[in-house]
Amino acid sequence: MALKLTSLHALAALPFDQIIDVRAPSEFAEDHIPGAINLPVLSDDERATVGTIYVQQDRFLARKVGAALVARNAAAHLEGPLATKDGGWRPLVYCWRGGQRSGSFASILAQVGWRVELIEGGYKSYRRLVVAAMYDQPVPHRLILLDGGTGTAKTRVLARLAQAGAQVIDLEEMAAHRGSLLGGRPGGQPAQKTFESRVAMALARLDPARPVFVEAESNKIGRLIIPPMLWQAMIGADHLRIEAPLAARARYLCRAYADLLADTDLLIAKLAPLRTYHGAERVETWQALARAGDFPALAAELVLHHYDPRYIKAQSRQGRAPLANLSLSGLDDADLDAAIPKILAAAGA
Repeated sequence: MALKLTSLHALAALPFDQIIDVRAPSEFAEDHIPGAINLPVLSDDERATVGTIYVQQDRFLARKVGAALVARNAAAHLEGPLATKDGGWRPLVYCWRGGQRSGSFASILAQVGWRVELIEGGYKSYRRLVVAAMYDQPVPHRLILLDGGTGTAKTRVLARLAQAGAQVIDLEEMAAHRGSLLGGRPGGQPAQKTFESRVAMALARLDPARPVFVEAESNKIGRLIIPPMLWQAMIGADHLRIEAPLAARARYLCRAYADLLADTDLLIAKLAPLRTYHGAERVETWQALARAGDFPALAAELVLHHYDPRYIKAQSRQGRAPLANLSLSGLDDADLDAAIPKILAAAGA
C-alpha cells in the first residue's frame, strides 16, 4: 500500500518504527527524510550499470539484471541491519519516484510478514512538500530570536530552553557550523537540500500555537543559505538580547571552539583571511597569540575588533527594540540556568 503525503506535519506524525530510503548512497547523501536509514537496493555503480543496459542494450535485460541485484542486496539487508527486527516492526519505504526499487524491496519485506508501506511518489513527493514549506508558504510559527554578540552562549541557552520544555530550532546544529568565520566543524556541512529537510521537518514537528526560539543568524550559516520563508519570518520576529562581560565571553568561546584550539596550525590558517579586514600586522599578532596558546586573549581580541563591530553595525540596521535585554554577569551553567525563566517570561512562553 502506498501512502500519499499531504503535509510534512502528517509525515512527522506517521506511526512507523523506521523510514527506509532504498536509493543509492549518493542520492541519500544529497538529501533524505530526516531519521531515515539508507538500505540501498542498488549501489551507485549498480544503478549506473542497469541504466546503461536500459538505454544502450535492452530494457528487458536491464530489468532482469536489476531484479537480481535488488534480490542480492535485499538478502544482505535482511541478514544484516534487519536481522533483529521482530514481527511487529513497521517500516515505511521510499525510493526516488516510489517505483520499482521501493516496490521490489517492500514486496520482499511484506513476504517476510512485516506491515510495510510505501511513500506514493517517493522522495520527489517529499521534496515538493519541503520546497513548498521553505520557499512558498509563510512559516506559521511565532519565532523568538536569541540575539547577542559572538560568545554570549546563545547556543547553550537554546539547549537549556529545550530542556525546560520550550520549542527550539537549532539552525547551527542542523547546518553543522557555528555560524562565524571560524565556525566550521569536522566533517564539513551537509548539502543545501539536507539542511532544508532538517529545518522543514523540525518545524513540522512543532506546535504553531507556541513560540519557537531560534538563534539570530545572518542569512547564511557557513556556506548554507537559510531558506527564504524562514528567513522572512526571522526578519520580522521579536528578539531577546543577551549581554555578558568580555572576559566571560572569551572563556565561553574557548570552550565552544575547543576542537579548533586543539589544532594550532588550522587556527592560524583560518585567521589568515582576516588580513583583508584588519591588516597583516594585527592578524600576525592574533596568530602569535594562537602559537603561544593564549586563547582567552585571542578570543577577547577577536570579539573586540572583529565580531562586535559587525554585530553593532547589523543592530543599527535592525531598528526594532528587543523584548528584553538580559545582562548576565557570567556564562557558566548556573548563570544560564538562572536566565531561562526570565527568557520564557519575556517571550510570554
